[in-house]
Amino acid sequence: MSGLEEISPPALDTQEDGLNVESMDRGSEIDYDEPLGGYVFYRNRKEWADLEPVPQDDGPNPVVKIAYSDRFTDVYDYFRALLKNNEKSERAFALTADAIDLNAANYTVWHYRRVLIQALEKDLREEMNYITNIIEDQPKNYQVWHHRRMIVEWLKDPSEELEFIADILSQDSKNYHAWQHRQWVIQEYKLWDGELEYVEQLLEEDVRNNSAWNQRHFVISRTTGYTDPAVLDREVQYTLIQIKKAPHNESAWNYLKGILQDRGLGSYPGLLEQVQGLKETHCSPYLIGFLVDMYEDILENANTEQGQEQTLAKALELCELLAQEKDSIRREYWRYVARSLQCKYGSGDASTDHPTAEPQAEPTPSDA
Repeated sequence: MSGLEEISPPALDTQEDGLNVESMDRGSEIDYDEPLGGYVFYRNRKEWADLEPVPQDDGPNPVVKIAYSDRFTDVYDYFRALLKNNEKSERAFALTADAIDLNAANYTVWHYRRVLIQALEKDLREEMNYITNIIEDQPKNYQVWHHRRMIVEWLKDPSEELEFIADILSQDSKNYHAWQHRQWVIQEYKLWDGELEYVEQLLEEDVRNNSAWNQRHFVISRTTGYTDPAVLDREVQYTLIQIKKAPHNESAWNYLKGILQDRGLGSYPGLLEQVQGLKETHCSPYLIGFLVDMYEDILENANTEQGQEQTLAKALELCELLAQEKDSIRREYWRYVARSLQCKYGSGDASTDHPTAEPQAEPTPSDA
């Protein structure tokens, strides 16, 4: 025998635990055709008896048939029946809410709901409250944001949008769907005032927020533009300040390159010297890569060969620094950039190219 003593499980106190054994014994009498929670299948509702449900047609030999729940099958079978009959009724409108509750990404259901909204002249404010609740629960769904856009257009009232979107972005500041809707609202209804300040607030909270940097470019390029020297100077200096906060933040460097690339990176007075100064105190692979781009731009726009050889040498040296130390994971890329620069702006003498082989070890005394 083992040393373990068999212990009998304690008897259930059905009165204390609120269990009714007699009712449990009648479990076989439960109507499993009805789901729990008080939901009644459409096929069992008398007011839907006039409608013949339309099953989903997966073809004769479906490869991977989806195992839909009974409720899902029931709701969508009747939804397809409504769609087939083009029924525009209050019951049809109510069913779309059940269908959306089961799958809020179904574009056809949303489209049919909008058809019903117009046909039944539903209260658009109530629909706005409805879609607000859906988005708060599923903020990264294409269909819900498109539906909201349509309701805003029908209302011709964007007054609640910016505050609502800001609330969604406070939960996830890089929600692409929210940003897309915000850009549409601002551009469609000319709500530019205060947007740059909002973006600056987001960047103050997180300077690495690439979505906020993108929004900054979106706002300025569609309002003042960057052709005004005062605007360009403000943006260059603002970006350099943000770079000092986080030198390894690629977003700020991409923004700086984006606002200067049309006129040339080397066209902004004093920028080369400023970036070279940052290299001594706030160095990063993005800074060095930016310098390589600047040197290439200078080579591209050089009118004479005077100084070109020195500029090329600096660019090649930085490429090798990136390849060997600062961005070695992209070693081959930076050596490709170096070869391209050498081929385009060099003398054509391969011997002037920077070596790509690893340095050889010093000979040992036995090798001498």
